[in-house]
Amino acid sequence: MLFAREGGLTAWSLPLSLLLLAAWEAGSGQLHYSVPEEAKHGAFVGRIAQDLGLELAELVPRLFRVASKERGDLLEVNLQNGILFVNSRIDREELCGRSAECGIHLEVIVDRPLQVFHVEVKVEDINDNPPVFRSREQRLFIPENRQLDSRFPIEGAADADIGANALLTYTLSPNDYFSLEVQASDELSKSLSLKLRKSLDREETPEFHLLLRATDGGKPELEDTAQLLISVLDINDNTPVFEQALYRVHLLETTANGTLVTTLNASDADGGVNGEVVFSFGNDVSPNIQEKFKIEPSSGEIRLIDNLDYEETKSYEIQVKAVDKGSPPMSNHCKVLVKVLDVNDNAPEVVITSVSLPIREDAPFSTVIALISVSDLDSGVNGEVTCSLSPHSPFKLVSSFKNYYSLVLDSTLDRESTSGYALVVTARDGGSPSLWASATVSVEVADVNDNAPVFAQPEYTVFVKENNPPGSHIFTVCARDADAQENALVSYSLVERRVGERLLSSYVSVHAESGKVFALQPLDHEELELLQFQVSARDSGVPALGSNVTLQVFVLDENDNAPALLGLGAGGASSMVSELVSRSVGAGHVVMKVRAVDADSGYNAWLSYELQASVGGARSPFRVGLYTGEISTTRALEESDAPRQRLLVLVKDHGEPPRTTTATVLVSLVESGQAPKASSQASMSAVGSGTTLVDVNVYLIIAICAVSSLLVLTLLLYMALRCSAVPTEDKCGPGKPTLVCSSAVGSWSYSQQRGQRVCSGEVLPKTDLMAFSPGLSPGLSTSERNEHTEANSDLSCNPRQPNPDWRYSASLRAGMHSSVHLEEAGILRAGPGGPDQQWPTVSSATPEPEAGEVSPPVGAGVNSNSWTFKYGPGNPKQPGPGELPDKFIIPGSPAIISIRQEPTNSQIDKSDFITFGKKEESKKKKKKKKGNKTQEKKEKGNSTTDNSDQ
Repeated sequence: MLFAREGGLTAWSLPLSLLLLAAWEAGSGQLHYSVPEEAKHGAFVGRIAQDLGLELAELVPRLFRVASKERGDLLEVNLQNGILFVNSRIDREELCGRSAECGIHLEVIVDRPLQVFHVEVKVEDINDNPPVFRSREQRLFIPENRQLDSRFPIEGAADADIGANALLTYTLSPNDYFSLEVQASDELSKSLSLKLRKSLDREETPEFHLLLRATDGGKPELEDTAQLLISVLDINDNTPVFEQALYRVHLLETTANGTLVTTLNASDADGGVNGEVVFSFGNDVSPNIQEKFKIEPSSGEIRLIDNLDYEETKSYEIQVKAVDKGSPPMSNHCKVLVKVLDVNDNAPEVVITSVSLPIREDAPFSTVIALISVSDLDSGVNGEVTCSLSPHSPFKLVSSFKNYYSLVLDSTLDRESTSGYALVVTARDGGSPSLWASATVSVEVADVNDNAPVFAQPEYTVFVKENNPPGSHIFTVCARDADAQENALVSYSLVERRVGERLLSSYVSVHAESGKVFALQPLDHEELELLQFQVSARDSGVPALGSNVTLQVFVLDENDNAPALLGLGAGGASSMVSELVSRSVGAGHVVMKVRAVDADSGYNAWLSYELQASVGGARSPFRVGLYTGEISTTRALEESDAPRQRLLVLVKDHGEPPRTTTATVLVSLVESGQAPKASSQASMSAVGSGTTLVDVNVYLIIAICAVSSLLVLTLLLYMALRCSAVPTEDKCGPGKPTLVCSSAVGSWSYSQQRGQRVCSGEVLPKTDLMAFSPGLSPGLSTSERNEHTEANSDLSCNPRQPNPDWRYSASLRAGMHSSVHLEEAGILRAGPGGPDQQWPTVSSATPEPEAGEVSPPVGAGVNSNSWTFKYGPGNPKQPGPGELPDKFIIPGSPAIISIRQEPTNSQIDKSDFITFGKKEESKKKKKKKKGNKTQEKKEKGNSTTDNSDQ
């Protein structure tokens, strides 16, 4: 984007920008922008990312950056929108001085891949510097006899700007005597002089005060003023005159100090002292010129007193003043233009920037490793530089722009063969003699994970004794990786698999860094003779490479298992067996065979049998086979032999140390008639173990059938109890039918379809009812249940005086399970003068508002023996004192509730106030009958026990 000189955006800026971009793409490879000086921070310069063909999203990932040889902070790029903007104040005069062309060269660098773009930003001058007079006041001495049209040089103003902004216009305050005359030159600045238009008369006007105004050509215009003080003098009317108004001189920049630059010649027509001329530099000569040159006041010789540098200043404009010694003195001016010629006195400079190191060994061809810029301060042929690369290497230099090179990869790299290169870049200019400079680039080749870890062997065999301590080290694997750093960092791990029903990691583990293999638990040769697994070695590269090695771990047997007896017992504990032997057997008769096995292998499992000597030292008529374990007679048995022989058989393996097991054989010597019976018992014992499993299955089937039968019986009993209550009329008179049925599990329900009335004496029937589970024992027979049923139909209605402290019998505690909701209920009261029985209760919720409730006391469990009976509002008549029925029936249940009412002072057992049955006599009969049955069962059990003992 181009800016106009005033800083505003013109209508033709966009097409011109596109034209410049096209030109850059076609040939030069460089973008051009322009920006006015003194632009504000953030001022728009150009859409650099768009003009370079870069996407905004890739600026940050590709590390988009801008570099400049000049001050690097003047311009910046917004990475969010790709706009080049002004970052800090740009002063053209400070940056380029009075040079006609002023620009900022930028290097735009992006990585991945590495690219460099060159951008030239032209700094346009604005009118930010006003004209400045070196002296605010200038004094002129003019003799009164000066001729008309005489000219008197005066000092002009200087403007730091260039072009039209430095084009100064001078005006002089109005007067009748002087006019301002300006002399312009293509190569020199304007020369000012006052032209005398009217003869002076010192006596009339001895002094003039004029105002000189300098205005530049910028917009807006800037100006400055200076006071001209003109004093009118008498006589000395001739000024010194130079032979040339302009002297031109060319000097090599290597000219030695003291060299004569030129000699000025000025003459004065006056005679005597008024004709003697003195030379000096003008008042507007800069300090830089005064440091480089000096002038002889009398001879006018100008000599060089300091070194010249073409690269610093290419020309000097010196103003010389010639003043005579008259009174007043007369003066004149001339200019000396010194041009400096270039000499090849500057060696090239090599700058290496944007080094992308280290370079991966798998980098593709033409990968940019570094950007190299060369420069030479000389001009022309002396400033033309060429570059070369040494020694021979897989890299080369590619010229990307004038005096800019890229160090790129030219062939493949292999870090394992060569890990680094020391490259020398040499720059040589075209001067005579030529000058050169060099720079060294150290290129380090970065490792790529292209080598997998390698084991010395594909397979290892390891021998480990069993019963090793947990965590013991059994082997160490080692793999080598030819790569470096992380790519050579090898870690080890198990290749997981299942060994039988367990994971491999439950047996062994491998240290990830050292490769040590550890046994996590004691190995058992009897369980696992060979453990074969793989260990994986993987490096830390990305992607990781790896290889596997096979380990065969043979578990060596140790004598860690004692012989185990078969059919007698297990382990090292002594086992005992009894045998019956007829006294009529002869020598060599095999009594039995001791069988034993050893879980070990080899010699550790080779068993031998021996018979230990008896305690008394008597010689035994039996022996045991050394390797067969057969116990046989050594001779015919005699009557003197003890009827019971205790044989200790020692079973021993051949391990180190040997392990033993002792078997005790009790041999009973019997007569020949008892042998078949003993043989029969032995046969039965041998078969008994074989039928154990069958007996278990039979018992299981019987248990399942019993449970199923019990369930069916319970369901049938429940249905019978539900449906067995038949409504009957008794002598108590009509009443509201209610039915309370009990389930087999002790829960209660309420029904209006069948009715059963509960009455007491001759009064109207009441609906007082205490109900609970029948709680029948499952052991009752059918006859006993019938007796209970008959007892339900025989109720007594004679009221008795209730005891204030009454409760249920202990036999009913296990039968209560829940509250019963009745349609009408009454409050159970005591006898005359007695308190109402209103204990704290936990009442069951009922949906019928008129229903009564029977509930246990607060805190009582299901088996509580204290209950409360309440009437509902449906029966307005309350029972009077003493009108409490002493018995209740439970419809659908064989239970009869009897409430005994005794005087308060009577000493009776309060634990039996509520009982079951027709009357106390029937209860006693049933208890007696039940006791007889129990006695019969005990006698029957004793007889069975005696038979089994026999």
